[in-house]
Amino acid sequence: MKWFNRLLVRILPLFPKSFVWIFSKRYIAGIDLSDAIEKTKYLNADHILTTIDVLGEDITELEEAAQAREQCIKTVNAIRSNNLLAGLSIKLTQLGLCIDTEQCYKNVEAIVSHAERLDVFVRIDMEDSTTTDRTFDIYRRIRKKYRHVGIVVQAYLKRTKEDVRKLIDESISNIRICKGIYDENPEIAYKDADKIRKNYMEITEMALKSGEFTAIATHDKTLVESCQALIERLKLKADTYEYQMLIGVTEHLRSDIVKDGYPMRVYVPYGEQWHGYCMRRLKENPQVAGYVVKNIFIRN
Repeated sequence: MKWFNRLLVRILPLFPKSFVWIFSKRYIAGIDLSDAIEKTKYLNADHILTTIDVLGEDITELEEAAQAREQCIKTVNAIRSNNLLAGLSIKLTQLGLCIDTEQCYKNVEAIVSHAERLDVFVRIDMEDSTTTDRTFDIYRRIRKKYRHVGIVVQAYLKRTKEDVRKLIDESISNIRICKGIYDENPEIAYKDADKIRKNYMEITEMALKSGEFTAIATHDKTLVESCQALIERLKLKADTYEYQMLIGVTEHLRSDIVKDGYPMRVYVPYGEQWHGYCMRRLKENPQVAGYVVKNIFIRN
């Protein structure tokens, strides 16, 4: 059935958004900020932290970037006013990175400075390789002024180990480590699953040994178990790391990690720009589309 699931994901963009929503809703909290607040309250009640993300990227007008900035600030305010155990995730292309780098920096600083005053952590997401250097540049500038901010690195990029080594040397290596989902050239990215896992573990060990906070973002059970063994070997305290997962993905594995006493944070996206985000999630995990079709058309 794998071929059917992949085919289904390929043709989904041809269907109306209302139909695609049936397949996509498990991956997002909803359209409105109130949806993200309620989802976070639900997860917090199960001793799970969240990072809330305002969906949207690759905007074409600086006015859109300003609107995104204000929505991020509104989200920070909601996190604090509702006493949520949550942070904020941001994407730089949504804040103008590909239009005006300096204006993007100003938008990021406005968000981070406000969030730091309210004691809310901000995580800068990493996007495709065309933005990597500029993302690191803005992160470095922000970290000179603010502490409540971190960045994401992607284990499938061949450069990442050296990037992390530099961040550790600069004492600014508060990182989330993920595999990476963008379709990159084999010259710059590993394509073999075992090579990606190997690089992931080498980067994770470097980060955990550095003493700076490390977020282990993976749904790969092999990596989860390898990281658990590493955590136990290093005798790490629970306030120096956490596991992170996407909403709606490998929830049984997530529950097992929490039951075993490891800290967990779930990525909770919301917003009107849900379609593009969810199509990427479905391409990454096409069996979900097959499950939904089965639930729609097969009745026991």
